[in-house]
Amino acid sequence: MCHFLAALLPLLASLTIVSAQGTACSSTNPCSSDAPCCSEYGFCGSGNFCLGGCNPLASNSLTSCMPMPVCQDANHTFSDNSRILPNATDFDGNATKYDWVVDKGNIINTNSSGGALGMVLTESNGGTRLSSTRYVHYGTITARVKTGRWGGVVTAFITMSNIKDEIDWEFPGAQTTQGQTNFFWQGFIPQTTNGETEKGLSDTYDDYHDYTIDWQPASLAWSIDGNTVRTVQASTTKNGSVTEFPSTPSRIQLSLWPAGINGTASGTVQWAGGMIDWNDPDYTSAGNQFQAYISSVSVKCADPTPVGNMSSYVYGSNSSTSTPNITLSSASTLLEGGAASTPSISTSLAKKIGIIAAVALFALIISALLVRACLQRRRRKARASQTTAPGFGGQTYSSLKDSTVNLADTHVPDLDYGGNQYPPAPPAYGGQQPYNSAPQYGGGRPPYGSQQEQFRRY
Repeated sequence: MCHFLAALLPLLASLTIVSAQGTACSSTNPCSSDAPCCSEYGFCGSGNFCLGGCNPLASNSLTSCMPMPVCQDANHTFSDNSRILPNATDFDGNATKYDWVVDKGNIINTNSSGGALGMVLTESNGGTRLSSTRYVHYGTITARVKTGRWGGVVTAFITMSNIKDEIDWEFPGAQTTQGQTNFFWQGFIPQTTNGETEKGLSDTYDDYHDYTIDWQPASLAWSIDGNTVRTVQASTTKNGSVTEFPSTPSRIQLSLWPAGINGTASGTVQWAGGMIDWNDPDYTSAGNQFQAYISSVSVKCADPTPVGNMSSYVYGSNSSTSTPNITLSSASTLLEGGAASTPSISTSLAKKIGIIAAVALFALIISALLVRACLQRRRRKARASQTTAPGFGGQTYSSLKDSTVNLADTHVPDLDYGGNQYPPAPPAYGGQQPYNSAPQYGGGRPPYGSQQEQFRRY
């Protein structure tokens, strides 16, 4: 029995608990109640998994995700970065404290030369993306931008909803006299692209331009410096009884991201202007980084229902148009306690962990008592052997005594939610990971290339 118990102790010490945290999720494979929220990157969890980008259609229920902060008219300028939270995983849902969060990458500020937000792309950081803390449910959004100009590097200004309704201004590669417009409905990739190219711009790298998305319930328009270059009517997007037109609350996203890198679909690389040249003089002379700049972002809300004193948007049941209803609510947008939270375990999972830990501790105590009995038995035998024989298996009582196990050194392993005792957290995005190896820092999808290639970038 003593040999069996000696083997049992290290087994108990290496006890691990398999958690639902980090499980992949989709509309056909929704999250469990243990980790109810499906993040924008397609993984189940709780805590900040339930904030910006949380997909209610792939979560445990439509109400698993936190309510979304309502739109407010604003003119965001960047004399400094004090209204930008540099790490999105520290966000607790308080949109009154921060206007933007950095989802990935690095930002700078050029306030010594007029005040602008700089987004940085390096070979190691994989690009930079910011998201607004507030959502827009229809409205007019204008971003004053200087784009990048390098093959394989994409500058983007888009809106993205939690269920992948999307509206894009994107500027790929070395094309500094054009921009591209696009829109998607719930992440669906149409057989015929919705993208168009707007040509004849003055240099988008050297000059600031005002790029506008005017999103209304019945129409969608894109403008450059106040001149409308494209309009889409919602009525033209009908597919049977479904209108495939963006209609759900969306965050504003700004990004500078690398399309021309290994692992990106070939159609995306071609669309972006080829592979990135990391030896480009613009890159090396700037300290091994590419940059794009945002001077300002203005928001004019156009909610179909007056917001009044409501604080949040919430998803309801599906309507006849296959899109969840959106209602206004006074529900808080803050995580429990109103403090920043890393992905946490749910109450039901905590109970399970508590039960397993209690059982393990009980088993450990019983095992320790039995081990103690075994050791005492050995000591008695050792004493007997000393009186009748010169040794016991080549040992004296003193040497046997010195080999006694120190029970104080045995313990149940700490419950390390992000470390070795649980499955290791995915490597990026605050413990999350994109759907695939292709980057998706700016949202958006290229309008060219095969359908499969477009979907891979998403």
